[in-house]
Amino acid sequence: TTMAVAMAVAMAMAMAMRAPFSLLWTLLLFLPSLQAFYLPGVAPRDFKQGDGLQVKVNKLTSVKTQLPYEYYSLPYCRPRRILDSAENLGEVLRGDRIENSPYVFEMREDKLCSVVCRRKLMSAKAARNFKEKIDNEYRVNMILDNLPVAVRQQRHEGATTAVGYERGFPVGFKGTYSGGSDEKYFIHNHLAFNVLYHKDPETLTSRIVGFEVTPYSVKHEYEQPWDMAKPRLTTCNPNTKSYVTNAMPPQEVDEQEEIIFTYDVTFKPSPIRWASRWDTYLLMSDDQIHWFSIINSLMIVLFLSGMVAMIMMRTLYRDISKYNQLETQDEAQEETGWKLVHGDVFRPPMHTSLLCTYIGTGVQFFGMTLVTMLFAVLGFLSPANRGGLMTAMLLVWVFMGLFAGYASARFYKMFKGTEWKKNTLRTAFMFPGIVFCIFFILNGLIWGEKSSGAVPFGTMFALVFLWFGISVPLVFIGSYFGYKKPAIEDPVRTNKIPRQIPEQAWYMHPVFSVLIGGILPFGAVFIELFFILTSIWLHQFYYIFGFLFIVFLILVVTCAQITIVLCYFQLCSEDYRWWWRSYLTSGSSALYLLLYTIFYFFTKLEITKVISGILYFGYMIILSYSFFVLTGTIGFFACFWFVRTIYSSVKID
Repeated sequence: TTMAVAMAVAMAMAMAMRAPFSLLWTLLLFLPSLQAFYLPGVAPRDFKQGDGLQVKVNKLTSVKTQLPYEYYSLPYCRPRRILDSAENLGEVLRGDRIENSPYVFEMREDKLCSVVCRRKLMSAKAARNFKEKIDNEYRVNMILDNLPVAVRQQRHEGATTAVGYERGFPVGFKGTYSGGSDEKYFIHNHLAFNVLYHKDPETLTSRIVGFEVTPYSVKHEYEQPWDMAKPRLTTCNPNTKSYVTNAMPPQEVDEQEEIIFTYDVTFKPSPIRWASRWDTYLLMSDDQIHWFSIINSLMIVLFLSGMVAMIMMRTLYRDISKYNQLETQDEAQEETGWKLVHGDVFRPPMHTSLLCTYIGTGVQFFGMTLVTMLFAVLGFLSPANRGGLMTAMLLVWVFMGLFAGYASARFYKMFKGTEWKKNTLRTAFMFPGIVFCIFFILNGLIWGEKSSGAVPFGTMFALVFLWFGISVPLVFIGSYFGYKKPAIEDPVRTNKIPRQIPEQAWYMHPVFSVLIGGILPFGAVFIELFFILTSIWLHQFYYIFGFLFIVFLILVVTCAQITIVLCYFQLCSEDYRWWWRSYLTSGSSALYLLLYTIFYFFTKLEITKVISGILYFGYMIILSYSFFVLTGTIGFFACFWFVRTIYSSVKID
């Protein structure tokens, strides 16, 4: 019977540890199909020849300051009436401000040298504003049929040439006149748009599949007097087919300068279908390095996890068999190891309410991550759906409050806690409150910079309503049902008098073992973390959710196994204080994540403004804190399952 019990435990662990790997291999095999299949965020629109096309403008962005600004914060040409487009919660939080523009096209009808407006005698303030944006390398973002404007770039990869896009175009550039030494500022005041369309031969309608731009700086000349109804430019003329070129004198940004804004638009047929129009935008410059790095990381972590699983199963099988074969009390007293602490291993830890709070928050975070990632893998949160990812994360987080309250109350009752309402309040307010305070301070700094990235009062009220109006009540409902259920029973009785813990070896010191435990989980994600940080701070698209989901599963397996191994060594050293240490062991990977974000800041980013640096580290602290809660909860539940399993599998007198 004892051998059967031991075998059952070993088989259960083997199946539990093998199941994630089987799932990972299945996902890896089907990854190409996961990658190719996505549901765009908008429905296709068909246009007939001559149909009006409205170009919309979005925020100005810079990788040097990370502070977005509204398009019309610069004295660009304005329409008669500026209309704001409807934006979802995620778009507002990202700082998107989508508005109409004076750029209006007609489908499949080319225009040459169309005048948008003339800015007479630029003021000193306007010139200073333009120069500041050029200094900080700001880029202008426009949208046509939900496609962002991009500058076409060709990349040479061996014998082949790949076409890639760089989102937006620069406000201007700095340079010197030929023969001069003084650096001047020049503005891109002429835009040559290239609209790609795919024509349906049956209906004769067309769909827009590309929106490209080539910016020019040109000091326009015209015949006097100026007539806005029929301006006669000499630098470009649609009648004589004279185009703007880079050889023309550029338009300088300076006080009292006159600037004329113009544009060309050409329509070109394309074989690209509407469903594939985002492919060029999503083409990454170092995709080969990305794929091989991810696969290499997966192989290393899978190999290490397999080694851990084999060691654990063989060692546990031997321990359980040996303990169950002891015949006398004297033999039992001579034994050392994890069985001797059976009377203390389920003793409630210090600060039980705080631990329950973090467990509940971690369950909420795990549920949000899993559900959001599943939606992303299925394509519902593609880049075509701007702000969809952030909106989904917030909404799923709010509704996962039900499970947070339930998990927190279940453990609180197991620890024989009596003030379940206080515990519920702490679960509902602690993590969101800390994050909201940091976010509120950062938002105040953004307000001070007059950036469009500042969250408006109405959106702030919506966030507070989601928190207090939906999340908090759901946490209370979950806690109520969790506390009503019978308490989780321990497999062994707890002694009234705590057992003395022997002196521990240096390598079993809590600080050392906790820091060691975080290395492997961080190693599972740090390569993917580089691409995530690049997409956030260098304004690139992130779309490889298939691989991200596999890395997430690898992270779960790694957190679980490293925590179980270190917990086993701790119990063998007759140290039964495993509750908090199991949480901190895998949660310490957040410390390495924070250190990596510091390394990334100094090696990859060119942020110069103090406010921008504060924003970066503020958001990275929130990210690291969230990662701590997520990985700590995974490790805790793995260790909780492991301890209950081994102590219910041996005979206790």
